[in-house]
Amino acid sequence: MAATFTQPHAHGRLFSTSPVAKPTRKLLSPFTVRMSLQENGPSVAVVGVTGAVGQEFLSVLTDRDFPYRSIKMLASKRSAGKQMTFEGRNYTVEELTADSFDGVDIALFSAGGSISKQFGPAAVEKGTIVVDNSSAFRMVDGVPLVIPEVNPQAMHGIKVGMGKGALIANPNCSTIICLMAATPLHQRAKVLRMVVSTYQAASGAGAAAMEELELQTREVLEGKPPTCNIFSQQYAFNLFSHNAPVQPNGYNEEEMKLVKETRKIWSDLDVKVTATCIRVPVMRAHAESVNLQFEKPLDEDTAREILKNAAGVVVIDDRASNHFPTPLEVSNKDDVAVGRIRQDLSQEGNHGLDIFVCGDQIRKGAALNAIQIAEMLL
Repeated sequence: MAATFTQPHAHGRLFSTSPVAKPTRKLLSPFTVRMSLQENGPSVAVVGVTGAVGQEFLSVLTDRDFPYRSIKMLASKRSAGKQMTFEGRNYTVEELTADSFDGVDIALFSAGGSISKQFGPAAVEKGTIVVDNSSAFRMVDGVPLVIPEVNPQAMHGIKVGMGKGALIANPNCSTIICLMAATPLHQRAKVLRMVVSTYQAASGAGAAAMEELELQTREVLEGKPPTCNIFSQQYAFNLFSHNAPVQPNGYNEEEMKLVKETRKIWSDLDVKVTATCIRVPVMRAHAESVNLQFEKPLDEDTAREILKNAAGVVVIDDRASNHFPTPLEVSNKDDVAVGRIRQDLSQEGNHGLDIFVCGDQIRKGAALNAIQIAEMLL
């Protein structure tokens, strides 16, 4: 029996329109001239352009009509020389070197921590503002760790044309997706403790992991042994503890990112955060179960209204038809979806809530967040 897997491909927003969010991408006729290429726009470089997030950078730049006067496609020596078409123009992928950033205003990095550490500071020295998607600089003092809807003030004063370079870090995907939903509630009632369980998609481990999940699914259905190159065990029809290295305290690196990044983004070293991160056989959107304990009482109806009005968030919370957020529904979408909003029965006096959150790991969890940061630099 043949199994058919469908995935929604429409880019852009989910359902609602929030005050600061961009509208859904317009359908262009074949004769439309894109206005993104503008003489007064910044010069942009995309580092790691051939990877899953690098490709999504380009998609989001187009979706949001991001203005630029030039764009450089940068990748490893292995990818150098490849031809790419972007917004009707042909580009040759160039090898990333220390000289790649001459005259570049904004560099979008998603090529892994070691590449960011090697080339990020060199780019900053040349006057480039680096928006880095790796973990290399997230916890470095003085480097803003930014979700534009959550803590835009962290990058105050950093602008293109200020005459000097800067580093801005994109938080980890699971942190972004979690805090998009938790922050509006935190701003109302102050979160004292947060317990997060994640259900993380293949995309978080890159394009090769997505391909391996697809390959394994075919192999298992055909009765063949699954190919395990990216992960050390069968991924199709299975789930396992996140593949990040486990620390001496028993938490893996992914879990500790949620703990440390939340404290930095909220500027609250006292907030208690614990996490369990699990890899699930889903293609590109993460899901998270989040339990919140508040200083002030917050009932579920008020919480639902707060989330309905939150930028970049859509509420899917239909108890009657048992319809709540799913990874498939948010795939290729900009909004983070929240549902299962309910009072935590184990806590007294409306001081606790449970919510379930889904967000596209490649878009809001990575590329979209970085481009929103870049928009704030203009």
